[in-house]
Amino acid sequence: MDETPPQRPQAGTNPNRPAAGTAIELLDIQRIMHDIPHRYPFLLLDRVVDVVLDTSAVGVKNVSVNESFFAGHFPNHPVMPGVLIIEAMAQTAAVLVVETLGPDAAGRVVYFMSIEGAKFRRPVVPGDQLRLHIVKERSRGNVWKFHAIARVDGVPVAEATYSAMIMERAPAA
Repeated sequence: MDETPPQRPQAGTNPNRPAAGTAIELLDIQRIMHDIPHRYPFLLLDRVVDVVLDTSAVGVKNVSVNESFFAGHFPNHPVMPGVLIIEAMAQTAAVLVVETLGPDAAGRVVYFMSIEGAKFRRPVVPGDQLRLHIVKERSRGNVWKFHAIARVDGVPVAEATYSAMIMERAPAA
């Protein structure tokens, strides 16, 4: 009888970490809130779809007239602030990072390090569905770099390249 010993994880790998390239079709709001610490009114994602671990993801934000930022940006002419589109891109990337790193990364904080080449092509208004297409360019240690394009109805409305660092949350005082 030929018995093969159980396979041991390779040095430096986490057996709880999913394999790079694993596809996840949909992450709902509960999963997003498990992965990242953002909450209303600053949680800017409704779902994340088409996740390919360690590679890419698409965040979805349904833009509603009831968003708190529309009260002042701009009265009688509501436009989603560009910086919040960039933040939604970053939140999508944070979910991708946590899902890629596995369960031990849940609840960590991802901080911006740089934003490059940000371009805003047309206003995002109530009723739009913002789809945030995120692609990892590279990662080294706890620093990750992404390129993102935000689209409405398939048309690019914003894009940026940004770097971020994943860190442990500070303990509660």
